Amino acid sequence: MKKLLMTLFLSVPCLAYAAGGGYHLDHAPIDVTDKNSLQRGAKLFVNYCMGCHSAQFERYNRLARDLGLPEKLVQENLILTAGTKIGDTMKIAMPTNQAKEWFGAAPPDLSVIARARGTDYLYTYLRTFYLDDSRPWGVNNAAFPSVGMPHVLWQLQGWQKPIYETDPHDANRQVITGFELVQPGSMTVPEFDRAAADLVNFLSYVAEPIQLERKRVGIWVLLYLVLCFAVFYPLKKEYWKDVH
Repeated sequence: MKKLLMTLFLSVPCLAYAAGGGYHLDHAPIDVTDKNSLQRGAKLFVNYCMGCHSAQFERYNRLARDLGLPEKLVQENLILTAGTKIGDTMKIAMPTNQAKEWFGAAPPDLSVIARARGTDYLYTYLRTFYLDDSRPWGVNNAAFPSVGMPHVLWQLQGWQKPIYETDPHDANRQVITGFELVQPGSMTVPEFDRAAADLVNFLSYVAEPIQLERKRVGIWVLLYLVLCFAVFYPLKKEYWKDVH
């Protein structure tokens, strides 16, 4: 039994490594209390992601309230689909059946993608697209090999090519260790990293909009329990002092 548990324990990092496409995941600087970051992330999501991806579990009026934006500003700048109202969810106009025909599979809804894949994965994924002529869209991704999605943020990041090195554990295998920018985008590398972090930050918020309130209430619950313990423990000792 001990050998079995040890084997399972040691296999967990290997499984995680394989799930990420074999590429090291960078830490995402996420802070859902930073409303400025969330606002920038919302702008990026609407302008670059919502052409194909919805966030159908988030409503525009909830977004306006949580991000500290006037509803009129949201209507004028973040609602791009005709006929959509401030109380509607963040759906897209693309029909699912046509999306399957065009792309081979309908682009997934991104409401809970941050919880399903993790923020580190999303942050790494957005930043590791690279040129690959063998792929239908001309790009591949280090975090998601053989990705079927185009690099929608290329105008911001530019185009990059991978830097390969020999795998220290397998001399016949080449692994990606970094990237070289071959055509600059409108942003510098640090600026694009910040933009990717803002977008992932927004997706993290969308995956659980109630998380800030949950954490705030949780702190008060813990304080209440500590107070109860301070009162009830002496009371318990008083009731049981004659019981041996």
